[in-house]
Amino acid sequence: MNEVKFFFNQTGGERIPLEMHKAKMVQRLHLLPVDERQAAIENAGFNTFLLKNRDVFLDMLTDSGVNAMSDEQYAALLRADDSYAGSETFYRLEAELSKMFGKKYFLPAHQGRACEHILAKTLVKPGQAVIMNFHFTTTKAHITLLGGKVIELLTDEGLKVESDIAFKGDMDIEKLKSTVQALGKENIAFIRVEAGTNLIGGQPVSVKNMREVSQICKANGITSVFDASLLSDNLYFIKTREQGYENTEISDITREIASLFDIVYFSARKLGCVRGGGILTSNDELHIAMRELVTLYEGFLTYGGMSVKEMEALAVGLREALDFNVIEQTPIFVEALTNELRKFGVPTVLPAGGLGCHIDAKRFLEHIPQSEYPAGALAAAIYLVGGIRGMERGTLSEQRNDDGSEHFAEMELVRLALPKRVFTLSHIKFVADRVAWLYRNRHLIGGLEFVDEPSILRFFFGRLRAKNDWHIRLTEAFKRDFGESL
Repeated sequence: MNEVKFFFNQTGGERIPLEMHKAKMVQRLHLLPVDERQAAIENAGFNTFLLKNRDVFLDMLTDSGVNAMSDEQYAALLRADDSYAGSETFYRLEAELSKMFGKKYFLPAHQGRACEHILAKTLVKPGQAVIMNFHFTTTKAHITLLGGKVIELLTDEGLKVESDIAFKGDMDIEKLKSTVQALGKENIAFIRVEAGTNLIGGQPVSVKNMREVSQICKANGITSVFDASLLSDNLYFIKTREQGYENTEISDITREIASLFDIVYFSARKLGCVRGGGILTSNDELHIAMRELVTLYEGFLTYGGMSVKEMEALAVGLREALDFNVIEQTPIFVEALTNELRKFGVPTVLPAGGLGCHIDAKRFLEHIPQSEYPAGALAAAIYLVGGIRGMERGTLSEQRNDDGSEHFAEMELVRLALPKRVFTLSHIKFVADRVAWLYRNRHLIGGLEFVDEPSILRFFFGRLRAKNDWHIRLTEAFKRDFGESL
């Protein structure tokens, strides 16, 4: 079995993640004084998405499109064939995907949500349900806009913030059986499994569970769909946690998973460290239905909204996504940051998952009701005290109910994403120190309310304000403790 790259320093016995790469190019960072950070978050409507990058020190908003590419990926950019149709670049990428997933057809798209758009337009009819382990924001929006509904059948353990269950992203098989029987296959558009379940803390799904879901789909004639965007992290956890896969090659696990589903789609922003995405299937009928929509909404079939330069880099990135030394880099740094925060009593999702470290805003800010968006407030406060941009993954990220009432999230999380090969151990130590200080002063943080609330995907560009002057009092407390220190 591949050995996870930690080492124990001999003086303190600390378990330290080991980078399996070296820096060959760097980008300058800026850490604004706290007064300027306060002004920046006010101007952004307390929404970290609306911060200007020039005002951010450590950008932990997402891993989407911001993972560091390798030297071999940069070299591949120069090889691109920029033909509108029939590009050799496309065929090289297609061959790599065929080898990786074992599917007959590949349809490119400009990113993962473009794939979701094509899938929803092809498969969802008004009134139908899409069953999944857990929703993702854009996935749900595409389905509901077409008159469909989402049914989540995550296991009960998956919604516990702290657990010792290795695969919290698994679907509840008994609930799935009963739901399929109750609805009937004609009322189910498709069943979707999301690898590395994003909104519950980057939690993985086991191969065993995927196999059971696949068997139910096949037995009932229901289309099965696999979101492979966070496959790399999920493969790491299968390799290190699932019995029977300790000595299985990453490439063999990948092909086994793909064989279980009718459709595989992915965001290359996550899976291959470049900007793009794609849909894979071996089903002739599904391919024909989707390819017309790809041409209409994305572009011709051999570029589909992707830059050919990024296609070349993706072909390399997919090969790297099957290298254990590459796929371990996000999970081991997520674990390291989680462990640092836990030392100071900061409540986080356990076990540590992929994608990023997830802080439990419900326990961090017990005094703030969900109606005042505690995860959004915490994300704003973390930026204020450290210039660290995280992402709200709670009620702000939900859609309102049909009657206009608030749909309270199962979890109120703030995600501090750790894109591959971007941050150093000193960055992790800095984040832990600032968040620990904030936890000791958490009573100063107050709630938020909307001043501009979009009807769809409000967390992207909605604007809020503080319910009182808590952000000013927090800034004053920071200056009392840190003085002129940034």
